[in-house]
Amino acid sequence: MKSDMHNQKYDELVKKMTPNSRMLRGYVRAFWVGGTICCIGQALNLLGNALELTVMTSPMFTSMVLIFIGTTLTGFGVYDRIGRYAGAGSIVPITGFANSIAASAIEFRREGLILGLGSRLFAVAGPVLAYGISSSILAGLIHWGLGRIG
Repeated sequence: MKSDMHNQKYDELVKKMTPNSRMLRGYVRAFWVGGTICCIGQALNLLGNALELTVMTSPMFTSMVLIFIGTTLTGFGVYDRIGRYAGAGSIVPITGFANSIAASAIEFRREGLILGLGSRLFAVAGPVLAYGISSSILAGLIHWGLGRIG
């Protein structure tokens, strides 16, 4: 009986101390910011088409401009504020990857070009590049193998 009363008081204390969840607000923010970044990317792709870029070069143009924008906004400290506001909505697009690489480089620039900037620049990019290269080789081998079978 005493244990039940203790559990009830504990549950009341936990309920009182737990902050209200703002997940819905976070979802909405992530959705509209990430969606806006993707819409900007689509607009850049359409601009590439209007500039008569090829089917191969238009997506490259889009990626380069988005990476440039993400890196520039990181340098000015704007992307960090966007990230605090939008959470994963700012991390998922390619601009989030550019932000993570630029932020790690900026953070360690005081240690010098070689030991700071040079070594830390790939702290985030290294695993992503290794995974991307490995998975693309694997996918290529599977595609090549399936082409040889059929």
